[in-house]
Amino acid sequence: MHRFILQLIRPRLTCACALLISNILLLPAVFAHDIDVTGVARVFLDELEENHYQLSIVDQQVPPLFNIERILPERCTGLPPGRFSYRFQCKPALNLDDVLAFPWPLEGLVLITRWADGSDVSGYFPGDGSLIEVEMAQMKAGASSIGNLARRYLLLGGEHIMFGADHLLFVLGLLLLLQGFWRLLKTITAFTIAHSITLACAALGIFPVPGAPIEVLIALSIVFLAREILMAQQGKITLVHKKPWIVAFAFGLIHGFGFASALGELGLSDADIPLALLFFNVGVELGQVAFICALLTLHFAFTKYFKPLWPSLQRGLAYGLGGIASYWFIERIPSLLIT
Repeated sequence: MHRFILQLIRPRLTCACALLISNILLLPAVFAHDIDVTGVARVFLDELEENHYQLSIVDQQVPPLFNIERILPERCTGLPPGRFSYRFQCKPALNLDDVLAFPWPLEGLVLITRWADGSDVSGYFPGDGSLIEVEMAQMKAGASSIGNLARRYLLLGGEHIMFGADHLLFVLGLLLLLQGFWRLLKTITAFTIAHSITLACAALGIFPVPGAPIEVLIALSIVFLAREILMAQQGKITLVHKKPWIVAFAFGLIHGFGFASALGELGLSDADIPLALLFFNVGVELGQVAFICALLTLHFAFTKYFKPLWPSLQRGLAYGLGGIASYWFIERIPSLLIT
Protein backbone atom coordinates (compact mmCIF):
# COMPACT_ATOMS: atom_id res chain seq x y z
CA MET A 1 0.00 0.00 0.00
CA HIS A 2 2.82 2.37 0.92
CA ARG A 3 4.60 1.66 -2.38
CA PHE A 4 1.36 2.25 -4.30
CA ILE A 5 0.90 5.66 -2.65
CA LEU A 6 4.47 6.66 -3.54
CA GLN A 7 3.98 5.64 -7.15
CA LEU A 8 0.74 7.60 -7.26
CA ILE A 9 2.09 10.89 -5.93
CA ARG A 10 5.62 10.80 -7.47
CA PRO A 11 4.62 12.20 -10.91
CA ARG A 12 2.38 14.76 -9.28
CA LEU A 13 5.24 15.83 -7.04
CA THR A 14 7.49 16.37 -10.08
CA CYS A 15 4.87 18.52 -11.81
CA ALA A 16 4.02 20.41 -8.61
CA CYS A 17 7.67 21.29 -7.97
CA ALA A 18 8.13 22.62 -11.48
CA LEU A 19 4.97 24.73 -11.25
CA LEU A 20 5.74 25.95 -7.74
CA ILE A 21 9.24 27.19 -8.50
CA SER A 22 7.99 28.89 -11.67
CA ASN A 23 5.09 30.61 -9.91
CA ILE A 24 7.28 31.81 -7.08
CA LEU A 25 10.13 33.08 -9.23
CA LEU A 26 8.38 34.27 -12.38
CA LEU A 27 8.61 37.93 -11.42
CA PRO A 28 10.74 39.54 -14.14
CA ALA A 29 10.51 43.06 -12.74
CA VAL A 30 12.19 41.95 -9.54
CA PHE A 31 15.20 40.08 -10.80
CA ALA A 32 17.23 42.23 -13.16
CA HIS A 33 20.34 44.13 -12.16
CA ASP A 34 19.08 47.68 -11.90
CA ILE A 35 16.92 49.71 -9.54
CA ASP A 36 13.99 47.40 -10.29
CA VAL A 37 15.96 44.47 -8.84
CA THR A 38 17.95 45.82 -5.97
CA GLY A 39 15.49 48.64 -5.22
CA VAL A 40 18.50 50.91 -4.63
CA ALA A 41 18.41 54.49 -5.92
CA ARG A 42 21.39 56.74 -6.63
CA VAL A 43 21.40 60.36 -5.49
CA PHE A 44 24.10 63.02 -5.74
CA LEU A 45 24.38 65.84 -3.21
CA ASP A 46 26.55 68.77 -4.35
CA GLU A 47 27.63 71.69 -2.19
CA LEU A 48 27.44 74.56 -4.70
CA GLU A 49 28.56 77.39 -2.46
CA GLU A 50 28.26 78.40 1.16
CA ASN A 51 24.93 77.09 2.55
CA HIS A 52 23.63 76.20 -0.95
CA TYR A 53 23.15 72.59 -2.14
CA GLN A 54 21.81 70.57 -5.05
CA LEU A 55 20.25 67.08 -5.06
CA SER A 56 20.43 65.20 -8.37
CA ILE A 57 18.39 62.04 -8.93
CA VAL A 58 20.14 59.57 -11.26
CA ASP A 59 17.38 56.97 -11.66
CA GLN A 60 14.26 57.96 -13.56
CA GLN A 61 12.23 55.21 -11.88
CA VAL A 62 12.30 56.78 -8.39
CA PRO A 63 9.30 58.89 -7.29
CA PRO A 64 9.81 62.66 -7.73
CA LEU A 65 10.25 64.96 -4.75
CA PHE A 66 7.30 67.30 -5.11
CA ASN A 67 8.13 69.17 -1.92
CA ILE A 68 11.87 69.23 -1.32
CA GLU A 69 11.49 70.92 2.07
CA ARG A 70 9.76 67.92 3.63
CA ILE A 71 12.94 65.82 3.36
CA LEU A 72 15.21 68.57 4.76
CA PRO A 73 15.97 69.82 8.27
CA GLU A 74 13.54 72.53 9.41
CA ARG A 75 16.04 75.38 8.94
CA CYS A 76 16.50 74.53 5.24
CA THR A 77 14.37 76.00 2.45
CA GLY A 78 13.85 74.93 -1.12
CA LEU A 79 15.01 77.01 -4.10
CA PRO A 80 13.75 76.92 -7.72
CA PRO A 81 14.66 73.44 -9.04
CA GLY A 82 16.90 72.81 -12.01
CA ARG A 83 16.52 70.13 -14.66
CA PHE A 84 16.58 66.69 -12.98
CA SER A 85 17.76 68.29 -9.75
CA TYR A 86 16.53 70.06 -6.63
CA ARG A 87 18.24 73.03 -4.99
CA PHE A 88 18.02 74.21 -1.39
CA GLN A 89 19.80 76.30 1.20
CA CYS A 90 20.42 75.78 4.90
CA LYS A 91 21.31 78.45 7.47
CA PRO A 92 23.48 77.42 9.19
CA ALA A 93 24.99 74.84 6.84
CA LEU A 94 24.31 71.10 6.98
CA ASN A 95 26.10 69.48 9.90
CA LEU A 96 26.76 66.07 11.43
CA ASP A 97 23.46 66.05 13.37
CA ASP A 98 21.24 66.51 10.30
CA VAL A 99 19.14 63.80 8.65
CA LEU A 100 17.62 63.81 5.17
CA ALA A 101 14.40 61.74 5.02
CA PHE A 102 13.45 60.45 1.55
CA PRO A 103 9.81 59.22 1.34
CA TRP A 104 10.61 56.35 -1.03
CA PRO A 105 9.40 52.72 -0.69
CA LEU A 106 12.77 51.37 -1.87
CA GLU A 107 15.31 48.94 -0.46
CA GLY A 108 17.66 51.86 0.06
CA LEU A 109 19.76 54.50 -1.65
CA VAL A 110 23.38 55.33 -2.25
CA LEU A 111 24.17 59.00 -1.67
CA ILE A 112 27.30 60.47 -3.21
CA THR A 113 28.25 63.83 -1.74
CA ARG A 114 30.60 66.25 -3.47
CA TRP A 115 31.62 68.93 -1.02
CA ALA A 116 32.90 72.38 -1.92
CA ASP A 117 36.36 71.53 -0.55
CA GLY A 118 36.76 68.91 -3.27
CA SER A 119 36.14 65.83 -1.10
CA ASP A 120 33.74 63.07 -2.18
CA VAL A 121 32.00 60.69 0.22
CA SER A 122 29.49 57.95 -0.59
CA GLY A 123 27.29 55.86 1.66
CA TYR A 124 24.53 53.27 1.45
CA PHE A 125 21.36 53.77 3.53
CA PRO A 126 18.68 51.02 3.78
CA GLY A 127 14.98 51.85 3.77
CA ASP A 128 12.19 50.58 5.99
CA GLY A 129 9.59 50.21 3.24
CA SER A 130 8.31 53.78 3.29
CA LEU A 131 11.22 56.00 4.34
CA ILE A 132 14.98 56.20 3.84
CA GLU A 133 16.87 58.25 6.41
CA VAL A 134 20.28 59.60 5.44
CA GLU A 135 22.48 60.56 8.37
CA MET A 136 24.78 63.39 7.39
CA ALA A 137 27.21 62.18 10.04
CA GLN A 138 28.13 59.45 7.56
CA MET A 139 28.56 61.86 4.65
CA LYS A 140 31.10 64.33 5.95
CA ALA A 141 34.65 63.75 4.79
CA GLY A 142 36.45 61.71 7.42
CA ALA A 143 33.23 61.01 9.34
CA SER A 144 32.42 57.72 7.66
CA SER A 145 34.38 55.06 9.57
CA ILE A 146 35.51 51.72 8.22
CA GLY A 147 33.01 50.09 10.58
CA ASN A 148 30.10 52.01 9.08
CA LEU A 149 31.30 51.31 5.53
CA ALA A 150 31.62 47.61 6.34
CA ARG A 151 28.14 47.42 7.84
CA ARG A 152 26.48 49.20 4.93
CA TYR A 153 28.12 47.24 2.11
CA LEU A 154 27.91 43.92 3.91
CA LEU A 155 24.19 44.54 4.08
CA LEU A 156 24.01 45.59 0.43
CA GLY A 157 25.95 42.51 -0.72
CA GLY A 158 23.82 40.19 1.38
CA GLU A 159 20.59 41.76 0.10
CA HIS A 160 21.78 41.49 -3.49
CA ILE A 161 22.50 37.76 -3.33
CA MET A 162 19.36 36.94 -1.34
CA PHE A 163 17.12 38.88 -3.74
CA GLY A 164 19.09 38.00 -6.88
CA ALA A 165 17.14 34.92 -7.91
CA ASP A 166 19.26 34.10 -10.95
CA HIS A 167 22.39 33.64 -8.83
CA LEU A 168 20.52 31.66 -6.18
CA LEU A 169 18.99 29.37 -8.79
CA PHE A 170 22.45 28.63 -10.17
CA VAL A 171 23.65 27.65 -6.70
CA LEU A 172 20.52 25.53 -6.25
CA GLY A 173 21.30 23.81 -9.55
CA LEU A 174 24.81 22.97 -8.33
CA LEU A 175 23.41 21.47 -5.14
CA LEU A 176 20.92 19.34 -7.10
CA LEU A 177 23.63 18.18 -9.49
CA LEU A 178 26.28 17.16 -6.97
CA GLN A 179 26.56 14.36 -4.44
CA GLY A 180 29.17 14.26 -1.73
CA PHE A 181 30.40 16.96 0.62
CA TRP A 182 33.90 17.38 -0.84
CA ARG A 183 32.68 17.59 -4.43
CA LEU A 184 30.19 20.22 -3.34
CA LEU A 185 32.84 22.14 -1.37
CA LYS A 186 35.30 22.20 -4.30
CA THR A 187 32.60 23.25 -6.76
CA ILE A 188 31.18 26.06 -4.61
CA THR A 189 34.74 27.25 -3.85
CA ALA A 190 35.54 27.39 -7.56
CA PHE A 191 32.34 29.34 -8.22
CA THR A 192 33.16 31.76 -5.39
CA ILE A 193 36.76 32.36 -6.53
CA ALA A 194 35.64 32.94 -10.12
CA HIS A 195 32.91 35.46 -9.43
CA SER A 196 35.16 37.25 -6.92
CA ILE A 197 37.77 37.72 -9.68
CA THR A 198 35.40 39.26 -12.22
CA LEU A 199 33.58 41.27 -9.56
CA ALA A 200 36.88 42.87 -8.53
CA CYS A 201 38.08 43.43 -12.11
CA ALA A 202 34.81 45.04 -13.19
CA ALA A 203 34.36 47.19 -10.08
CA LEU A 204 37.94 48.48 -10.31
CA GLY A 205 37.52 49.32 -14.00
CA ILE A 206 39.97 46.70 -15.29
CA PHE A 207 37.23 45.15 -17.44
CA PRO A 208 33.96 46.81 -18.51
CA VAL A 209 30.64 45.30 -17.44
CA PRO A 210 28.70 44.19 -20.56
CA GLY A 211 25.29 44.14 -18.86
CA ALA A 212 22.91 42.75 -21.50
CA PRO A 213 25.08 39.85 -22.76
CA ILE A 214 25.94 38.88 -19.19
CA GLU A 215 22.28 38.67 -18.18
CA VAL A 216 21.57 36.43 -21.17
CA LEU A 217 24.54 34.16 -20.36
CA ILE A 218 23.49 33.90 -16.70
CA ALA A 219 20.06 32.65 -17.79
CA LEU A 220 21.71 30.15 -20.15
CA SER A 221 23.97 28.87 -17.36
CA ILE A 222 20.89 27.92 -15.32
CA VAL A 223 19.28 26.21 -18.33
CA PHE A 224 22.51 24.27 -18.82
CA LEU A 225 22.56 23.11 -15.19
CA ALA A 226 18.92 22.03 -15.35
CA ARG A 227 19.70 19.93 -18.43
CA GLU A 228 22.69 18.29 -16.72
CA ILE A 229 20.57 17.41 -13.66
CA LEU A 230 18.04 15.61 -15.87
CA MET A 231 20.79 13.87 -17.85
CA ALA A 232 22.35 12.57 -14.63
CA GLN A 233 19.02 11.04 -13.63
CA GLN A 234 19.03 9.20 -16.97
CA GLY A 235 22.52 7.85 -16.31
CA LYS A 236 24.23 10.08 -18.89
CA ILE A 237 27.50 11.30 -17.35
CA THR A 238 29.41 14.25 -18.84
CA LEU A 239 32.36 16.43 -17.85
CA VAL A 240 30.03 18.48 -15.67
CA HIS A 241 29.41 15.47 -13.48
CA LYS A 242 33.03 14.28 -13.47
CA LYS A 243 34.66 17.66 -12.80
CA PRO A 244 31.90 20.13 -11.86
CA TRP A 245 34.33 22.65 -10.37
CA ILE A 246 35.69 23.44 -13.86
CA VAL A 247 32.23 24.34 -15.16
CA ALA A 248 31.39 26.19 -11.92
CA PHE A 249 34.53 28.31 -12.31
CA ALA A 250 33.70 29.18 -15.92
CA PHE A 251 30.13 30.18 -15.11
CA GLY A 252 31.32 31.92 -11.93
CA LEU A 253 33.30 34.36 -14.08
CA ILE A 254 30.05 35.29 -15.84
CA HIS A 255 28.07 35.64 -12.61
CA GLY A 256 30.78 37.89 -11.18
CA PHE A 257 30.04 40.44 -13.91
CA GLY A 258 26.41 40.24 -12.83
CA PHE A 259 27.35 41.10 -9.25
CA ALA A 260 29.59 43.90 -10.52
CA SER A 261 26.75 45.48 -12.48
CA ALA A 262 24.80 45.93 -9.25
CA LEU A 263 27.77 47.46 -7.44
CA GLY A 264 28.99 49.52 -10.39
CA GLU A 265 25.61 51.14 -11.06
CA LEU A 266 25.61 52.66 -7.58
CA GLY A 267 28.06 55.38 -8.61
CA LEU A 268 30.60 54.97 -5.83
CA SER A 269 33.31 57.54 -5.40
CA ASP A 270 36.79 56.33 -6.35
CA ALA A 271 38.05 56.53 -2.77
CA ASP A 272 35.33 54.18 -1.50
CA ILE A 273 35.56 51.51 -4.22
CA PRO A 274 38.25 49.20 -2.72
CA LEU A 275 36.66 48.86 0.73
CA ALA A 276 33.11 48.87 -0.64
CA LEU A 277 34.12 46.12 -3.06
CA LEU A 278 35.63 44.03 -0.26
CA PHE A 279 32.66 44.30 2.07
CA PHE A 280 30.11 43.91 -0.73
CA ASN A 281 31.82 40.69 -1.80
CA VAL A 282 31.92 39.41 1.79
CA GLY A 283 28.21 40.20 2.09
CA VAL A 284 27.52 38.24 -1.10
CA GLU A 285 29.45 35.25 0.23
CA LEU A 286 27.71 35.33 3.61
CA GLY A 287 24.33 35.40 1.88
CA GLN A 288 25.39 32.54 -0.38
CA VAL A 289 26.58 30.46 2.59
CA ALA A 290 23.31 31.08 4.43
CA PHE A 291 21.34 29.97 1.36
CA ILE A 292 23.43 26.80 0.97
CA CYS A 293 23.09 25.90 4.65
CA ALA A 294 19.31 26.32 4.45
CA LEU A 295 19.11 24.10 1.36
CA LEU A 296 21.32 21.40 2.89
CA THR A 297 19.15 21.39 6.01
CA LEU A 298 16.01 20.95 3.93
CA HIS A 299 17.70 18.24 1.86
CA PHE A 300 18.74 16.33 4.97
CA ALA A 301 15.25 16.53 6.46
CA PHE A 302 13.53 15.52 3.23
CA THR A 303 15.80 12.56 2.44
CA LYS A 304 15.53 11.33 6.02
CA TYR A 305 11.74 11.11 6.03
CA PHE A 306 10.79 11.01 2.33
CA LYS A 307 13.83 9.48 0.63
CA PRO A 308 11.83 7.51 -2.02
CA LEU A 309 10.34 10.79 -3.25
CA TRP A 310 13.70 12.57 -3.65
CA PRO A 311 14.26 11.64 -7.34
CA SER A 312 10.84 13.02 -8.24
CA LEU A 313 11.46 16.21 -6.27
CA GLN A 314 14.88 16.62 -7.87
CA ARG A 315 13.40 16.16 -11.34
CA GLY A 316 10.62 18.63 -10.60
CA LEU A 317 13.07 21.24 -9.38
CA ALA A 318 15.21 20.72 -12.48
CA TYR A 319 12.21 21.33 -14.73
CA GLY A 320 11.34 24.40 -12.68
CA LEU A 321 14.88 25.78 -12.97
CA GLY A 322 14.95 25.15 -16.70
CA GLY A 323 11.54 26.71 -17.25
CA ILE A 324 12.18 29.95 -15.38
CA ALA A 325 15.69 30.33 -16.84
CA SER A 326 14.34 29.77 -20.36
CA TYR A 327 11.78 32.49 -19.74
CA TRP A 328 14.54 34.86 -18.56
CA PHE A 329 16.64 34.00 -21.61
CA ILE A 330 13.80 34.85 -24.01
CA GLU A 331 12.91 37.99 -22.06
CA ARG A 332 16.51 39.27 -22.07
CA ILE A 333 17.28 38.63 -25.74
CA PRO A 334 15.75 41.97 -26.92
CA SER A 335 18.18 43.88 -24.67
CA LEU A 336 21.03 42.67 -26.89
CA LEU A 337 19.52 44.60 -29.79
CA ILE A 338 19.24 47.88 -27.88
CA THR A 339 22.26 50.10 -28.39
